[in-house]
Amino acid sequence: MRFTAERRLDGGVLEREFTLDGVPGILWTPSSAAGPVPLVLAGHPGGLSRMYPRLADRARHSVAAGFAVATLELPGSGDRPRSAAAEQARADLRRAVEAGEPVADEVVDRLVLPLVDQAVPEWRAALDTLLTLPGITGPVGYSGGVISIGVRLAAVEPRIAAALLFAGSFVPRAVVEEARKVTIPLHVLLQWDDEHNDRQQALDLFDAFASEEKALHANMGGHTGVPPWAGEAANHFFVRHLLT
Repeated sequence: MRFTAERRLDGGVLEREFTLDGVPGILWTPSSAAGPVPLVLAGHPGGLSRMYPRLADRARHSVAAGFAVATLELPGSGDRPRSAAAEQARADLRRAVEAGEPVADEVVDRLVLPLVDQAVPEWRAALDTLLTLPGITGPVGYSGGVISIGVRLAAVEPRIAAALLFAGSFVPRAVVEEARKVTIPLHVLLQWDDEHNDRQQALDLFDAFASEEKALHANMGGHTGVPPWAGEAANHFFVRHLLT
C-alpha cells in the first residue's frame, strides 16, 4: 500500500488516499484515538471522484461513531481500465429498463458476475493490508455498495462480522444462492420505489439470507431518496456488532 495524499477533515478525521496493487482507495481514521478502532469497508457503485462527497460524509459519521473507514475504486470505474463486455452488458440492461422490459438473467450475469469476481479479491487483499496498519483492528464491517459484492464478501470473508447492504441493483441468481451461506448479522436498506431496482428480487434476496439476525429497512422514495436518518441507524447497527 502506498499513500499518495493526506489531509485533515472537520471533526478530527484524517483522510489518506492510497493505491494498492494499482487500485486507488481512500482511508479515513480518527486523528487521535485511545486505541485501535474497528474497520468499516465502504462500498459504492463506482467512480471515487463522483462518489466522494457521499463517501466522505459517511466516513465522517462513522469515524465519529468510533470506526476507521476504507474504500476502493471498483474495476472499470474512475481511471481504471474499462471492459468492453461490461459496457455492452450495461447498455443492454439500460435499453431493457428504458423500454419497460424485463432484464434477462444473462444480461445481469454478464454485467455483475465478472465485477464481483474481480472486486472481491481486491477488497480481501486490501483488508490484509489495512488490518496491519497502526490504529486499525477487527472486527470488520461492510457497508453499502453493489449488493452482489457485499453478499460474496459476507459469504467468503470470515473477518467481516456484520454487513449493511443497499438493495439497489440487479442481482444474479447465482448470488442469491450464495446468500444462503451468509450467517452474519445484516442490516438491509431498500428504497421501495427504486426505479433502478427490482423490488421483488430484493425481497427474494433478503429471504435467502441464512442470518439469524437480519433486518430489512424499507423507505418510500426512489433510488437516491435514502433518508438521512438511515445513516444513523447504520452506525447504531455497527456500534452494536463491532464495538460491544
